[in-house]
Amino acid sequence: LANCTTVLPLTFQTNVLTELRKWKLSLIEHHKLQMRQEKEKHAAHVRQLSNEMENLKELLRTYEVSIGRKDEVVITNLTQALERQKERLELMRNFTLWRIQHVQAKQEEYANRVADRQFRTALMKKVWAAWRALSEEKWKEKVAKACQLRAEDVCVQLTNDYEAKIAELTATLEQTKAEILRLHSEREHYEDTMKKAFMRGVCALNLEAMTMFQGK
Repeated sequence: LANCTTVLPLTFQTNVLTELRKWKLSLIEHHKLQMRQEKEKHAAHVRQLSNEMENLKELLRTYEVSIGRKDEVVITNLTQALERQKERLELMRNFTLWRIQHVQAKQEEYANRVADRQFRTALMKKVWAAWRALSEEKWKEKVAKACQLRAEDVCVQLTNDYEAKIAELTATLEQTKAEILRLHSEREHYEDTMKKAFMRGVCALNLEAMTMFQGK
């Protein structure tokens, strides 16, 4: 957890720790409020016991007045009963105080455990969110790089295909040019042949005309 925390930015760690301290302080304030309520209940119970003790003291005084009129045996029995009652009340008061202190200690220990657990949970959630954000960012970079490499491969493949197509079309063009030159050459040869044939025909007509004129 400490290693993960060192990866986070300093400001992020400060904000997280500040929020967690505030949350912990709110838990402590809530616990103090509960402690105050328990103390008030305890004070009310102590006041009740004090009232009962005052009533018992008043009863004791009444008994003392009435005991003075009775024999020593009755006085001894009443005194012992009152002492036992006082001891019983004192024991009950001490037990109540001990029980309240024990409950308060257990509540405080439980509150501290809950606060620590919530603190660790919140911190782990923050760290997990930060780690996940970093992982997603790295994943996006990796995907973008893969897409870029794929696009470059496609561009190279298209370039090769177009170059091959251009070479093929260039060869076809050269063949077409050669064919055109051949056709031009054949045309010129044909025209020369036609001219010669025409000239031979003209010469033959001239000779025939001359022969006819000479015969006449």
